[in-house]
Amino acid sequence: MADSDLKGDISADQWAAATAERDVAAQSGSASAHPKVFQELSGEATAAGTPGRIDMILDIPVQLTVELGRTRIPIRNLLQLAQGSVIELDRLAGEPMDVLVNGCLIAQGEVVVVNDKFGIRLTDVIAPDERLRRVNR
Repeated sequence: MADSDLKGDISADQWAAATAERDVAAQSGSASAHPKVFQELSGEATAAGTPGRIDMILDIPVQLTVELGRTRIPIRNLLQLAQGSVIELDRLAGEPMDVLVNGCLIAQGEVVVVNDKFGIRLTDVIAPDERLRRVNR
């Protein structure tokens, strides 16, 4: 896109101010002209004894979901559902369930009952590099 195409959307004074700001930043070698280099997060303590930067994210809550199965049904059938209705899912009985964190598959497992509450025993955890590859798709 040419500079003349952009000028029609903003006033001449705004254009001049933005151009001058860009020129000053380029001449002074400001931070916007040079990309930032980020350090890797680590769980290790720093030399000063302060906790590592990874500790900052450890208390962030995430949504953990255990998915029994899925199905697609027309709204007509959805409106006919009543107590006792059976919905067929895309999984077979005994198949492992998916464990998702914020919608991303991280593991599979089986249902267990502990003290009258349902839980899930993880049977297969997705490797971290595989999880990252799936997120980047």
